[in-house]
Amino acid sequence: MSSSRRLALLLAIGFAAATAALAQSSSSSSNPAAPDQVQSEQATAPSQGQISVQARIKARRAQRRSAAIHEAYAHRYEAYTGMGYLRFEPGAKLERTHEYAWTVGFTRYLDERLGVTAEGRGYYGTAFVGIHPENPNLVQGITNPAISEYTALVGPTYRFYLQPRFSVSGRVMGGVMRGKFSGDTYHDTTVSTSLGLWPDGTTYAASASIPVEFNVTPHLAARVAPEYFFSGFGSTQQYSKAFTVGLVYRFGKQ
Repeated sequence: MSSSRRLALLLAIGFAAATAALAQSSSSSSNPAAPDQVQSEQATAPSQGQISVQARIKARRAQRRSAAIHEAYAHRYEAYTGMGYLRFEPGAKLERTHEYAWTVGFTRYLDERLGVTAEGRGYYGTAFVGIHPENPNLVQGITNPAISEYTALVGPTYRFYLQPRFSVSGRVMGGVMRGKFSGDTYHDTTVSTSLGLWPDGTTYAASASIPVEFNVTPHLAARVAPEYFFSGFGSTQQYSKAFTVGLVYRFGKQ
């Protein structure tokens, strides 16, 4: 009887020991996976230090861009010269003619974006007036008389898009335009008007353009400016497509 009790006690102790060992083995085999998973998650997620470095790099890039824009556009004055083109109507019943121009201008900037521009131009071309057999003595041999116009314009310029390499502006100017259409008729306006040309005179002029400047250096840029040009010869209004191209020199820091 006592040997049976001892056997039962030994079996109970052995069963408890086996259960404890099995539980310990199970927990030891499952726990090591947790650190590996944590390390994997930490490797995939950016650390606070990485975020800080990226933010500093981004801030330095923005600072360099701002400094480059300021260096290029923080000038008080801008002088420019170049050439232009105008598709002009020389008379009420004449076809449009090609005219080519010189242009010079000066801008005083109040800040990096807003300025006031004054500009002068001279346009030159020939107008096709056809043959007039009904009055051969008056207009004999004159089929392509030379014509010219000279303008003085002033108005605001506003840079609405700035980049270190280029800028895009809007510009509106108004002023006066002097037309000379009788040069090939010895300044006889009776003859020139009989050819269908506008009479010589001075009228209003206006321009609306979008200058685009490509910076060569912070002081020097190339500009192209498509525009619409308006004038009022012959008590009518002429709408002309035009453009100017040229070089811009900036000077005088704000």
